[in-house]
Amino acid sequence: MTRLTIAPVTRIEGHAQVRIDLDEKGEVSSAHFNVVELRGFEKFLIGAAIEEAPRITPRICGICPTSHHVAAARATDQIFGAQPPQTGRMLRELLMAGQFIHSHALHFFMLAAPDFLLGDAAPEERNVIGLAKRSPEIAKKAIEVRKLGQRITEAVGGKPIHPSNAIPGGMSRPLTTDQQQTLLQSAKAGLMIAEEGWEIAKGMMDGFDPSFGAVETAFMGMSENGTHAISGGEVQIVGKDGKPLGSFTGEDYLHHVREYSEDWSYLKFCKLASGEYYRVGPLARLNIVERMGTPKADAALAEYRKVFERFSQAALAYNVARYVEFLSACERTVELLEDPGITGTDVRTRTGGVVQRRGVGIIEAPRGTLIHDYSVDENGIIERCNLIVATCQNNYAMDRGVEDVARKVIKNGELTEEASNRIETVIRAYDPCISCATHAIGRMPMRIEVCRPDGRGGTKVMIREVN
Repeated sequence: MTRLTIAPVTRIEGHAQVRIDLDEKGEVSSAHFNVVELRGFEKFLIGAAIEEAPRITPRICGICPTSHHVAAARATDQIFGAQPPQTGRMLRELLMAGQFIHSHALHFFMLAAPDFLLGDAAPEERNVIGLAKRSPEIAKKAIEVRKLGQRITEAVGGKPIHPSNAIPGGMSRPLTTDQQQTLLQSAKAGLMIAEEGWEIAKGMMDGFDPSFGAVETAFMGMSENGTHAISGGEVQIVGKDGKPLGSFTGEDYLHHVREYSEDWSYLKFCKLASGEYYRVGPLARLNIVERMGTPKADAALAEYRKVFERFSQAALAYNVARYVEFLSACERTVELLEDPGITGTDVRTRTGGVVQRRGVGIIEAPRGTLIHDYSVDENGIIERCNLIVATCQNNYAMDRGVEDVARKVIKNGELTEEASNRIETVIRAYDPCISCATHAIGRMPMRIEVCRPDGRGGTKVMIREVN
């Protein structure tokens, strides 16, 4: 058997590899998305005070710390029986909108765009540096709009990278009028950039191949009475045909979701209790909701559905769906900052002691549904912790998508640069965050391995490492 390895997979957050096994004829016999990092947060949170969870969990990742911060804070709200007042909820939503702006802009412009704007350029050019050389205005605008997300995180969350202001019962401090006005000016400029960028995003829909990375699954995502939601409402589940399969809001997620492992990866997998596989994230959310809830994003959603229809299984649709959400987040940010209530001073409901021993915080992170589940003792010390992140829930689809593309692009046992990039493209469509799904110890590069029989009863292994 011959093994081909793509290592590491490039332009994703974290380190992973693709392993491809070939048969005697040089054809793909199997292929897997392989993650070899170790995750430890669920263990070393045990013994910590529950009110520390919103401060500890943002360290899971530097790309999506806000998602973990808010999910943990929502869990602590339940444990202390202290639901945030209106202004506190608005500030958390603004903080989450900033997370979507920062994360989606990063992925769309800097990680995914080279696949579509630079095509099969040389590897040293097929990246954000190459994009800056080819289209400097796009690169400048991408950096500018990402700054908006970071400014929101700093002003509302307290720090630009690992926010700390979301606490049990709300937020630790209000937003000042000066901060509001500064952010509003930046948000309006960011919205203009998002509108201009939609023309680029629409170009991705031209001639797309719906069979690229083909996999059929159910979908899961949050909505509020049919409207796109990231921090409220119910989590909805729809089947492969788009028909509703159920919904949940809190600890009853265990009636719907099952975690499991495979021997080729440290990254967990998820399936529904029925045994059906599912996906989360931008494509899932757009498959579930009726509307985005903001005018420009609703118009973009209508254009998106002219191509991908009301319900889509296409992996590459993730990239365009992500942009519709990015546009919506920019609009919603302006709406929140124009609301006089955003600078209200009633931002926190005071807490007493522990009122219930378990809390489950569920939000929509940029990559998909995020669940933080904590159980504590009578003093609020964490006894059990379970974190289910989007990348684990999309793991099956990425794994199967890798094999689908590998079978199409690897011919005569040869892993060309073009073939490698095609395989990585289907992974990048999901925008996996390996840092969230695992926790690395040391340097672990991405590897792609391809194995084939050597004709003498042994195995020949071809390895490609990407640092």
